[in-house]
Amino acid sequence: MKSWRGDGWLKGARWVYSPNQGGRPVAGLVSLIVLHHISLPPDDFSGDWVERFFTNRLDPLAHPYFSTISDLQVSAHFVIRRDGRLLQFVGCDRRAWHAGQSSWQGRENCNDYSVGIELEGSDSQPFTEAQYAALMPLIAKLRARYPIRAVVGHCHVAPGRKTDPGPCFDWAALRSRCPGLLLAPEVSA
Repeated sequence: MKSWRGDGWLKGARWVYSPNQGGRPVAGLVSLIVLHHISLPPDDFSGDWVERFFTNRLDPLAHPYFSTISDLQVSAHFVIRRDGRLLQFVGCDRRAWHAGQSSWQGRENCNDYSVGIELEGSDSQPFTEAQYAALMPLIAKLRARYPIRAVVGHCHVAPGRKTDPGPCFDWAALRSRCPGLLLAPEVSA
């Protein structure tokens, strides 16, 4: 069975359409994966708040923090929940709005040529084994479909502005489970 639908939707993921996306530029061939972490409200992994956020349905009155972000229009291609469930918000042939102002190896606008993967988590809590068990095959499927050259953190493409996936992300596990993959210079040594 083919893993992908023709427009970059992964079979087996739960599809939740986000309007926060756009077409990729002609030169925007996917070559980068950017890892993020997210929790809404901060350090809370309950509920469907991330799903509501990426679909512009986050109620600003549901939590004091939400009033500070509810007007933002952001998305990622994938979210991996704490239990390993995989959600997809944007087909990978399109540009998700996940990296913001960003640059990798001198090339600006990482959204144009990257896939964004959000791990439900924070800077202060380790990710789960179920998340790594879902992440590694996802990376393999992305590498089989696109000429992925590197996997980096949001912190690497937006240094000083972002910290994710954070100090709890196990880069060594990524390196050992995905041989031949270029990692950000700060984590590949």
